[in-house]
Amino acid sequence: MAMQPAEIEALIKAALPDAQVTIEDLAGDGDHYAATVISESFRGINRVRQHQIVYAALQGRMGGVLHALALQTSVPPEEPRP
Repeated sequence: MAMQPAEIEALIKAALPDAQVTIEDLAGDGDHYAATVISESFRGINRVRQHQIVYAALQGRMGGVLHALALQTSVPPEEPRP
């Protein structure tokens, strides 16, 4: 059974409530997605750990229900100081 983009987004936002999440279905098959996740929670955390946090949010669905997820993570840009 394939996952819907809204389900992936909901799982990520449950773990990272401040996250801006964009999901793109790469193959139209519900198994291959690209996700961009921007969260202040990632500030000061290396990219590998950021990805681990997102994969943990998917609660074991990676490699099963969700076959492939191309993942990009980042922190939001800092606001300019007056």
